[in-house]
Amino acid sequence: MPMIECRGLTMKYGSQIAVEDLSFAVEEGDYLCIVGPNGSGKSTLIKGLLGLARPWSGEILYHGVTPREIGYLPQQTPVQRDFPASVWEVVLSGCVGSGGWLPYYTASQKGRAEEMLRRIGAQDLKHRSFRALSGGQRQRVLLARALCAADRLLLLDEPAAALDPGASAELYDLIEHLNRSHGVTVLMVSHDLAAVRRAKKVLQMATHRAFFGEIGDYLKSDALRRLEEGKADDSGDR
Repeated sequence: MPMIECRGLTMKYGSQIAVEDLSFAVEEGDYLCIVGPNGSGKSTLIKGLLGLARPWSGEILYHGVTPREIGYLPQQTPVQRDFPASVWEVVLSGCVGSGGWLPYYTASQKGRAEEMLRRIGAQDLKHRSFRALSGGQRQRVLLARALCAADRLLLLDEPAAALDPGASAELYDLIEHLNRSHGVTVLMVSHDLAAVRRAKKVLQMATHRAFFGEIGDYLKSDALRRLEEGKADDSGDR
């Protein structure tokens, strides 16, 4: 049984249709990349999956998981980069909500934060200032925070944006390790074909579903060719 199903999903952004009649399913253990040009509905879909926006028609079904049990890593912002806290404080904050309304972190929550730091290989960063880290280190720490919130299903929005190629590759290695070795289901929005090639499945959007299927089929598809041609046209226009 899939963890998440979208059936005939249509969503609006303001008065405009942003996602139109979209159907696909996310199975447990999937590594799904969501791609598409700007304006294709990716951000609106993310809000829908997280329960932050309601469908206009159709439905999103959850099986054995709820929107609150999705670990979310948003795109980096200047506020995130300059957050005045230690790495330990940032990671531990991912446990907020798992212990009810207690005014302190429990031993179980602290143990979970320690485990997620170990899982991403960042124990040595524990006492560092978050704002003093490199871009790649910050994203790894925020990934550990997302895992503290929910370690079965991760939703990652352009996690390597603004990282250099080396840091991007290291982050993609870590995400792939979490999927293959720890069974974490991954949904990742990305414009980076290097990241897409690591996925098991691809959903290409153009408000509707332009492609949904296995990565091997996608790499040979007309959908990918049209997407790449569109990027080339955009580059020429700029």
